[in-house]
Amino acid sequence: MTSSEETPSFRLAYVPGVTPGKWVRIWNERLPDVPLTLVGVSAAEASDALRGREADAGLVRLPIDRTALSAIPLYTETTVVVVPKDHVMATVDEVSAEDLADDIVLHPLDDTLDWEDRPGRPANERPATTADAVELVAAGVGLLVVPQSLARLHHRKDLTYRPVPDAPESRVALSWLEDETTDLVEEFIGIVRGRTVNSTRGRPKPPAQPKSKRADAGAARRKPAAGKATGQSGGRSAGKSGGKSTRAGSGGARAAKRGKPRRRS
Repeated sequence: MTSSEETPSFRLAYVPGVTPGKWVRIWNERLPDVPLTLVGVSAAEASDALRGREADAGLVRLPIDRTALSAIPLYTETTVVVVPKDHVMATVDEVSAEDLADDIVLHPLDDTLDWEDRPGRPANERPATTADAVELVAAGVGLLVVPQSLARLHHRKDLTYRPVPDAPESRVALSWLEDETTDLVEEFIGIVRGRTVNSTRGRPKPPAQPKSKRADAGAARRKPAAGKATGQSGGRSAGKSGGKSTRAGSGGARAAKRGKPRRRS
């Protein structure tokens, strides 16, 4: 089978915490003949996966190595601190970075937050993953600051989280190889940007069809003249009405004459 005969498909990479379900559903509605395959990758591996053509595009966390890659920021996440439910911070609405100064704040190797001055006290060892760090929080070893979607992804009944307004935020972006901005990549860009199915951006606009003079002339011939039709109708009605009135009047007079009694002399 040649490449021109291959069935088109689209591979979308995504990092933990990102939920592409809505966009995938729209893709399936608009392009039912082009299957979309999801490829899970870690945040650290996302750039290499795209450059290695393991996916056609990816939902990644910024910053990423932009060498040969294009990226469109999509949204920014709230940053939260994950704490045990019986921790004192669970009783407040939000926590500042300064409030974490006396606590051990875990720093997993797959952390995606770009800190200039990391809060709290460091642990003796860095957990390998965010999932491992969450287990340590549940064990009472320390606290964890992460994007809110990761706190939800690794939710446990014995843990909760609170916003940290002055912490760095995580930005999610759509990225792809700059030299491979295919029609399918453009389609997905349109979906994540909220373009409607009838949007003409990126597609050639069909030329306007000129009106046919012959069709216009035919329509004009078929259209009746209003004044002429009205005059003919009015004339016929008036003639009929006048004839009836005349005959009725003549008959009425004759009837009256026939019915007049004769006087006898």
